[in-house]
Amino acid sequence: FQSTSGRDEKLDAVAEEIETDLHLIGATAIEDKLQDGVPDAIQRLRNAGIQVWVLTGDKVETAINIAMACNLCHPGMHLE
Repeated sequence: FQSTSGRDEKLDAVAEEIETDLHLIGATAIEDKLQDGVPDAIQRLRNAGIQVWVLTGDKVETAINIAMACNLCHPGMHLE
């Protein structure tokens, strides 16, 4: 059993030690696209009075982008 006390600080220290003099050679990303009809289906559920929630392990920014793509929120809404 290992303690998780101070874990973030320990990871930062190790990263500082290891990640020195590195050069970026390439980068890639994967974008998961919504299936056709998802935004419309979600809007229909909401119009029927059904509360829709999204649970994601992504960063807040990614979650907001997903919510916008699904028509769960709109640009004028206050999101954090």
